[in-house]
Amino acid sequence: MSRELEVVISTKVTKKTHFSHPEHELELKNYQKPYCCDGCKEQGYGPRYRCELCDFDLHKECMFPSLTTSHEFFQGSTFKFFNQTPAKCSKRNCKENERCCDACGMDINGFVYHCEEKGWDLHPCCRNLEKEIEMDGVNFQLCNKVSKKCSFCKKKKLPNGVQGWSYVSKSDNYHFHVYCTMQMVVESWKNWPKDNNFLALENLELPVLQANSFGSGGKGGKFLRIVMAILRSIVAILLGDPTLIILSTAIELLPLP
Repeated sequence: MSRELEVVISTKVTKKTHFSHPEHELELKNYQKPYCCDGCKEQGYGPRYRCELCDFDLHKECMFPSLTTSHEFFQGSTFKFFNQTPAKCSKRNCKENERCCDACGMDINGFVYHCEEKGWDLHPCCRNLEKEIEMDGVNFQLCNKVSKKCSFCKKKKLPNGVQGWSYVSKSDNYHFHVYCTMQMVVESWKNWPKDNNFLALENLELPVLQANSFGSGGKGGKFLRIVMAILRSIVAILLGDPTLIILSTAIELLPLP
């Protein structure tokens, strides 16, 4: 089954059982608040397949996984879907079994696409990261190798020493780790009122970035707003809700009053 056909079919299914939760059907819900996916164990937002009785949630990508997948950064390699990464060591809590996603650099704690030949791993949502994101003439490309430091953490590699993937501006002046972009969201949500039912990405703050970093006057401010929209688009994919891309883009690119 092609990837395009799989997506079309999955979006039409609103209620279905899943091997990870066979007791009850999971129903498509659209709550405008964060959740933790019980499949990959990563953050999600908005639409999810949910069992209200058991408080069980899955990303769409985890609800409808492909048996195998591939990625252009790993030419000639095949990734198989596993409900957890195959263990190297039979001992419980062995460090050899600790793995991280080769895209975002965060730990693998649940569902994963794993290359048995090379040992690579991808979170289900990370495999959907767009190769190129362009808004209003500003272009960022997904790269698995970079020469400059991240504009957020000011380092080339992630805290765990992994290279990780990054979005780099076409001008090569700006570089954002996928990892740092996601961590920015997690930290922002920690400070948000828990009773607020709409932890909106359009309200997400970028404390590290300042308008004067992108030039002076109106052009600098406009470029900053475009970059913010691009970053929110990246986050939307990681959270398993690409519909947020449209929302964040529309809000961010509105003309200033």
